[in-house]
Amino acid sequence: MRYCLLLVSALILFSCGSDEIPIPKPRSYPRVMYPVQEYENFTADYCPFSFDKPVSATINKEETYFEDTPPHECWFDVRLDEALNGSIHFSYYPISTYSDFEAYRDQAFKLTSKHIERASNIEEVVISRSEVDVHGIAFDVSGPAASPFQFYLTDSTSHFLRGALYFDAKVNPDSIAPVVAYAKEDIFRLVESFEWK
Repeated sequence: MRYCLLLVSALILFSCGSDEIPIPKPRSYPRVMYPVQEYENFTADYCPFSFDKPVSATINKEETYFEDTPPHECWFDVRLDEALNGSIHFSYYPISTYSDFEAYRDQAFKLTSKHIERASNIEEVVISRSEVDVHGIAFDVSGPAASPFQFYLTDSTSHFLRGALYFDAKVNPDSIAPVVAYAKEDIFRLVESFEWK
């Protein structure tokens, strides 16, 4: 009886403490200090093309591919600014025959489709810049997929380039959405300025 009386007294005391109704805190995301979007032309003697890349990004040439050398010397990463914590991985393939083109194109679709299990949607955007013979498809991947954006560029006869955006963090589509949107602006600038040599 004594314990019941103490328990009831404690409950009354705590219930009279505040008249405020608790309000949930709004969603918050880590603050990202975005670099200024300035661009410079990238060209290298080991790649048969040029494009505009962010000044804040660095180019890292791939020296190994699964403990072997890459299939072509024009495999590299565009390492985005440290605040963005991501990279765009590029792989280039020369085309000798139309069946080569079909194989590389099918591989680009296959690699993107590996994200279907986790993606909520994959939107395909056609890229066509006939004046410089640059064509392709961009894959805008929604949901908790490992790569939120992929694309390929080709002239269908001699060159095929595939790019994929990855972040060095656990996939959380809500928290990285602003960073993905920012990185996609850089990728669209790359595509708009892209030319074969």
